[in-house]
Amino acid sequence: MQKKLTLAVIALCCGSLALAQNTKTDEQKAVSIDEAAFTFTEEQLEEDDATSENVIILNSNSNVYASQAGGFLFSPVRFRYRAFQQKYNDVYINGVQMNDLESGNFRYSMVGGLNRLTNNGSYALPFEDNGYGMTAMAGTNLHNFRPSNMRSGHNLTLSGGNNNNYVARAMYAYGSGFNNKGWAFAAHATYRWSNRGYVEGTFYNALSYYFGVQKMWGNTHSLSLATWGNPTERAAAGTSTDEVYWLTNNRHYNPNWGYHNGHKRNARVVNDFAPSAIATWDWNINKKMKLSTSIFGKYAMYSRTRLTYQNSAENPRPDYYKKLPSNFYEVWNPGHVYNNANAFEDWKTAYDYWTANKANQQINWASLYSANQSAARQGMDALYYQLRQHDNHTTLAFSSTMNTRLDSKKTLDYGLQLAQNVGRHYNTLHDILGGGSMHNVNSYAMARYGAEDPRIQYDLNTAGPNNMGRLVYEGDKYAYDYALRVRKAQIWSNYSEYFGKLHYAISAKLNYNDMRRQGYMRNGLFAENSFGKGKTAKFLNGGMKFNADMPLGRGQIVNIGLGYEHRSPQATEAFVAPELNNDFVNNLHNERIFSSEIGYQLKTTWLNANFSAYYSHLNNVSEWRAFYADDAGAFTYASFTGMKKAYYGLEGGLQFKITQALKFNLIGTISEAKNINNSHVRYLNSTEANYHDDIVYNKNMRENGTPLTAASAGLDYYKGGWSLRLNLNWYDRIYLSYAPNTRYKNYLDARQQVFGDVYDNEGNINYDAISQAKGHGGFMLDGSIGRNFRLKYGNLYVQLMVTNILNNENIVTWGYEQTRADNSFNLLTLVPTSERVYKFSANPIKQYIWGTNGMLNVIYRF
Repeated sequence: MQKKLTLAVIALCCGSLALAQNTKTDEQKAVSIDEAAFTFTEEQLEEDDATSENVIILNSNSNVYASQAGGFLFSPVRFRYRAFQQKYNDVYINGVQMNDLESGNFRYSMVGGLNRLTNNGSYALPFEDNGYGMTAMAGTNLHNFRPSNMRSGHNLTLSGGNNNNYVARAMYAYGSGFNNKGWAFAAHATYRWSNRGYVEGTFYNALSYYFGVQKMWGNTHSLSLATWGNPTERAAAGTSTDEVYWLTNNRHYNPNWGYHNGHKRNARVVNDFAPSAIATWDWNINKKMKLSTSIFGKYAMYSRTRLTYQNSAENPRPDYYKKLPSNFYEVWNPGHVYNNANAFEDWKTAYDYWTANKANQQINWASLYSANQSAARQGMDALYYQLRQHDNHTTLAFSSTMNTRLDSKKTLDYGLQLAQNVGRHYNTLHDILGGGSMHNVNSYAMARYGAEDPRIQYDLNTAGPNNMGRLVYEGDKYAYDYALRVRKAQIWSNYSEYFGKLHYAISAKLNYNDMRRQGYMRNGLFAENSFGKGKTAKFLNGGMKFNADMPLGRGQIVNIGLGYEHRSPQATEAFVAPELNNDFVNNLHNERIFSSEIGYQLKTTWLNANFSAYYSHLNNVSEWRAFYADDAGAFTYASFTGMKKAYYGLEGGLQFKITQALKFNLIGTISEAKNINNSHVRYLNSTEANYHDDIVYNKNMRENGTPLTAASAGLDYYKGGWSLRLNLNWYDRIYLSYAPNTRYKNYLDARQQVFGDVYDNEGNINYDAISQAKGHGGFMLDGSIGRNFRLKYGNLYVQLMVTNILNNENIVTWGYEQTRADNSFNLLTLVPTSERVYKFSANPIKQYIWGTNGMLNVIYRF
């Protein structure tokens, strides 16, 4: 099918050049560009649980690089603008900042499917002033959800293809514009569906809606009310190692599913719904002053199921390392002492099992039910079960902005932002998988302390006599239940002025943030510090930015930008182990951020070019990770503080107008985004109440999940109602998320004592011993072809869009090093407690880019 799709695209592209005759109108161009851009973003709007979001930041066509690279051109590889984390990109709707107050990220699923609304935004690059606040380090996105902003008329879109998550989409949008009584109405509805997505074992079911009404009184006052949401149920695809992809002959093997009673069943199903509403009052005080005030509310319900097991049972994941051939024979070192004839036979047996049939590669649901039923007959708790992890958020926000034109050359904008979010986080027992009972106890801690020790209880308040633990049934809360309350207040101001030919702007902001945890279970490990309200951490911070543009004549402009700010840590980074207790991270401080940029732009009748160099330095950065640690035999909560980061690079774009109809684009960036010191780590294991302090050797670890080098050469052709776009993209230097625990100083010292491969004779670190894993880059060809038809009533636009036309599936888009160590050590005696044949360091988890996939859009506007 993919080969046929590729040939069809090539044929259509060639045909379009032969058939083109007339000049394309601006309106027809807009149809193709809007739909092309926002169809390619669908994979971004549905976030993956384990990966970071893209940083999407657009600008006007005057900046060739930012308008393409920072938008959707590189979205298949999850490109992040300048490799910045998503929390450094601010997103506003009607002047209200929409970034999640806990994590700082904007959840694109919140507006998934509402393409006709999200494409009506304006965008400010890091050193461009905007009317809603001081622009963020990774830029600011501004969306207008007022009904009057919706394009007038009806828009109906029908789509079909193999576009990643879904195979069919129907979208309807309507905007009335203001009628003669001052009313405007707008509506938007989208349904996306797939019984199987691009990856086997997945499905997708989402309904997006928007409704808005607006009333204008004269030319002075306007009041709008809008509500929207995107209820979604989807089955998630998993990731694995290269060995597993080789065994299954499938780069998109999904370990999350298996057959149950003849039907495909996915262990990881996500439910996501965030109904939102915003009311906005606009007051045109006079010709030079405008006041905009908005009140926003949201109740977000996000949950995902997870298959898990008691620690005495075997891991049910089909690609668990003990089931793989390389667990029996050291394939990376054929001369290994463990390799012999018997080991090779075990390797061959495992290989034959994996390749015998597909059932052996998937979850064996029947065996899980059988094991649980056997345990129930013996009066034991279920060995296997499905949890549902809930993250619910109640958000209220207020924004008021005054835009003032002081005179023809000066503007002053200032405003106020207030917001509060209460996030409720808990587990429920989703499915006991045929088992008889479950107790609300920490089975990992039970192996250490015994069945009657109060420290194994997840909730001492309901432990019952003899600390047996409360029996939990399907739907009951289990393991943890807590809330994080975060509050934020901000005042800000922007001033801009034309001073002769020079244009400059100064921005400033002042913030107050506070946060606290409230526990609803009294954990046995922290009986005095887990239940009830914890202390409140308070942060006062702010910053300033300056930017200037100086025309040099003949279409040339030079720009500079400087910024410095203090930024409070996010709540997701501020607590050591929020599932267990109320404790904050030690040495928690505001981040200190310096940013700078210098750029050059040239614009003529036939050439548009821009080049920029940037540098950002971050100090006092905090990060948080949770993972399984072999040495402890438990889950570990690790906080990293005192981190320093540097982001710098070069970026540029060229756009040549070859003819009125044909343009050639060339863009590229080479960047660096890395830690520049070794940080302090404090970690807590889930089986004990003791904190451990150490140094983690994470200097020179790069930002993961985005190419640090990227380039694109493309053609855009518009003529006679036809549109054609082809882009050849190249990606390189894609790093995987590093495993921190294999870089702890204590672990490295033990490794040095046994193997002697960590430090040289002078005690300097051998960076080859802790080098960060990378993914493979490469070339990818994307394209689209469309035709606009003028009808008696309206316009019909037909468009075919295809990504990865050449079907290159070798590019890694994301991944992480496994946190299990090749050798587990007793850190007191420095003696290896286990030496595995399987090499975790040689088997990172990777996600590869999807092969050829496309979507056909039929758009009717009337």
